[in-house]
Amino acid sequence: MMIRKYFSVTLITFCLCHNGCIAQTRNENNSLKLIATIPLPNVNGRIDHLAFDPEHQLVFVAALGNNTVEVADLMSKKVFHTIKNLDEPQGVLFIAENNSLIVVNGGNGECDVFNAVSFQKIKTLKLSGDADNVRYDSTGKRIYIGYGNGGIAIIDATSFKLIADIRLSGHPESFQLDNSAKKIYVNVPDEKKIEIIDLEKNSVTDQWQMTEASSNFPMSLDEANRRLFIGCRHPAKLVVIDTRSGKPVTSIVIDSDVDDVFYDKTSKQIYLSCGGGSIDIIKQTDANTYSANGNVSSCSGARTSLFIAEQNMLIVASPSGLKRNASLLIYNSK
Repeated sequence: MMIRKYFSVTLITFCLCHNGCIAQTRNENNSLKLIATIPLPNVNGRIDHLAFDPEHQLVFVAALGNNTVEVADLMSKKVFHTIKNLDEPQGVLFIAENNSLIVVNGGNGECDVFNAVSFQKIKTLKLSGDADNVRYDSTGKRIYIGYGNGGIAIIDATSFKLIADIRLSGHPESFQLDNSAKKIYVNVPDEKKIEIIDLEKNSVTDQWQMTEASSNFPMSLDEANRRLFIGCRHPAKLVVIDTRSGKPVTSIVIDSDVDDVFYDKTSKQIYLSCGGGSIDIIKQTDANTYSANGNVSSCSGARTSLFIAEQNMLIVASPSGLKRNASLLIYNSK
């Protein structure tokens, strides 16, 4: 009987791991509940970033390895449109004011502007290559795109014309706008740095060296407490940085291959989607005190995500794998 029971547990674990979904061995957290799964038919390869249209409840998915953007309906739990013939789409941005969808392509460096209702292309701007993360300043009506060997392009969100170009020391990964300080914090992992852009000067005015960990890809910002949350891969850590001094406040061990991090100011929790197969959750007690608060199972390779605070929802992109089709994993964060 004991041998049979051991064999059954081993077989279940084997099937879970070979299906790409990981059975957690660490402390499971109950604050995130998987409430739905949206299949992404015919999507293969790596999935990058996501965007959201709250009025129509649409999720835009940059299916980089598929050279498409998938438009998924949260209500019907189906993909109802696919934008094809892209070139490694990495970043997506929805602008509600003019119903525009911005798609930035890593392959050819193009920034494509689509009408988010008809999905007809409106305009294309050519950057030098490897266009990646994209952010929007709704007050200044400006779009910011990280690209190439070291640049942040600033684009007018009404005319879609390039209005400024800020040079960096290396390729930018995630970056965050600090509206109160009029700054942008930019991860430059090849240089093991965070570079600080002064938005009044449109130039880099400071650099902070990463000392506790490197491969600093994702970033989130707690603007009120002046804290940056940096997801690092080598070693796998969350590093908390004081934006006034640039000095680390603390660091916490996380799962491997993190690619997105979000701060929920209501629950005071930080969510990190990790390709190792989990969503790690860090609890903020105050600006200087943080603790690991368990994790939630996802799937191996599911490292990009989108947190929608207004709906208490975290959406994790799960790529296709052995005996597993690509999908969006929808979690409720109440």
